[in-house]
Amino acid sequence: MNLPGIETLVKAPFAEGDVFIAGRWCAAEDGRTFPVHDPATAELIREVSAAGPGDAVAAVDAAQEAAAGWRATPPRRRSEVLHSAFALMRERTDTLARLIVLENGKAYRDAVAEVGYAAEFFRWFAEEAVRIGSSFGDAPGGGFRHVVRRHPVGVTAFVTPWNFPAAMATRKIAPALAAGCPVLLKPAPDTPLTALAIAALMSEAGLPDGLLNVLPTDRAPEVVSVWLRDERVRKFSFTGSTATGRKLLEQAAANVVNVTMELGGNAPFIVCEDADVDAAVHGAMDAKMRGGGEVCIAANRFYVHQSVAAEFTGKFAAAMTAARAGAGLEEGVTLGPMINRTAVESIRSLVDDAVGRGAKVAARGSVPEGPGCYHPATVLVDVPEDARIMNEEVFGPVAPLATFADEDELVARANATVHGLASYVYSRDVARALRIAERLESGMVGLNRGLLSDPAAPFGGVKQSGLGREGGREGIEAFLETQYIALDWPTG
Repeated sequence: MNLPGIETLVKAPFAEGDVFIAGRWCAAEDGRTFPVHDPATAELIREVSAAGPGDAVAAVDAAQEAAAGWRATPPRRRSEVLHSAFALMRERTDTLARLIVLENGKAYRDAVAEVGYAAEFFRWFAEEAVRIGSSFGDAPGGGFRHVVRRHPVGVTAFVTPWNFPAAMATRKIAPALAAGCPVLLKPAPDTPLTALAIAALMSEAGLPDGLLNVLPTDRAPEVVSVWLRDERVRKFSFTGSTATGRKLLEQAAANVVNVTMELGGNAPFIVCEDADVDAAVHGAMDAKMRGGGEVCIAANRFYVHQSVAAEFTGKFAAAMTAARAGAGLEEGVTLGPMINRTAVESIRSLVDDAVGRGAKVAARGSVPEGPGCYHPATVLVDVPEDARIMNEEVFGPVAPLATFADEDELVARANATVHGLASYVYSRDVARALRIAERLESGMVGLNRGLLSDPAAPFGGVKQSGLGREGGREGIEAFLETQYIALDWPTG
């Protein structure tokens, strides 16, 4: 099955519908659909099939039926399918990037970068698939042997967000398939078309039917609750808000489902007095503005040493106002629209709250006129610690700045949050930067670097930012169970 062009994806459902179960496209059980809009224009892209509870059960049936055959498939063959998916995804970069721009709104350059990042998960876990190891050894006390095996956890269910519709899907799909697990995927209702394109691509790459089932829907609780109540579903992975993650954890507890959660963030971006200010500004733009700031690891709070605050603020404000806002496919655009009108209103509310508490607007860019969901790139200074924007994830192109004078005070302020996903530190003194990094309650830290993510590295947070890790060697471990066999084979 070839990956359709954007025109096919946009104008009409696949075959009979958009629900992908057991290698077949079908309509939702009750024929329901939901709208998908272009955030740059607020215009309807098209109606998409809305999967329901019956479809959720059918998807589990299909996954369970395919599980034994995939589990028995040699790791080398699983690896070859993932390598093919990687090659196809790189080959179709422009088509996939344009599709992401259409339904997500991000600038084309960011969409191209996302496709490349998403494809790398297929390559990385294709390589990891053949390295799943077992062990054999003597019991220390003698008299028998230890055999330790690794095997796939079983049927896996995923819920992915809209901000990285390709990468958040492949970051979960690739390690699950590499480990030998079938997949159930519910993409975000704002961006279902990219997930459907990935399903078509995986079929073209040679993935057997039933191993990837994609259920777009606007009634997530009905679909996901079916999966979490089904004892055949043994692994659940969610990327999204902390509030939703808490509710899903409660449901997963009923069947003691193995969970991975990548939840909200509130990343501090720290600029020390000895930092290379120009490098810090460049890193701040990477950490704040990639994807329009709609990124879980985006810099959310900026703490700048008072001795370099004026220089950093001036240069950063100039860089932020230079960001060109517009539709993602327009030439030179670096800041696309936000995902929807609700997101714009949420960002605006945080800015208004900060200004009401004494913050000042140091810079504000321009946005196109019209119905699109735009918010200007904005820099706030003198932002008090009790402002909501210092304590809530802004998820947009707004940077609140505060100053500090003392390292201990800085660390205390940076850690004064329930979240602990990412942090950033800029200092010419690497020993000092490492010291600060080790004191930060954060799962990931960028030292003199504004870009963190790498498929070969473990991604995840501490505290209420999540459970477990994705990517790296840890990414495949999340889909493997350990079995110990005591073998009566005397030593000596």
